[in-house]
Amino acid sequence: MAVARVTRLTAASPTSWQDAVQEAIGRANKTLRGLTGLEVVSQKAKIIDGEIAEYRVTIDVTFVLEG
Repeated sequence: MAVARVTRLTAASPTSWQDAVQEAIGRANKTLRGLTGLEVVSQKAKIIDGEIAEYRVTIDVTFVLEG
C-alpha cells in the first residue's frame, strides 16, 4: 500500500500559465521524488499598464512517500 503527500506550490512566468506550471514542476522535481500528479488550484495575473506582466499559478503536487 502506498502513501502519498500533497504539497502546495506557487510559481510565476512572464509567458503563460502553462509555463508557470512547468516552472513549478521543474523546481519540485529537483527535490521531490515520486511525483505522480498535480492539480491547478488557482491562476492569477499581475497587470501593469493594462497588460498582463506576469502569470501566477498555485498548484497541489502529489508524490508517493518512500519506505
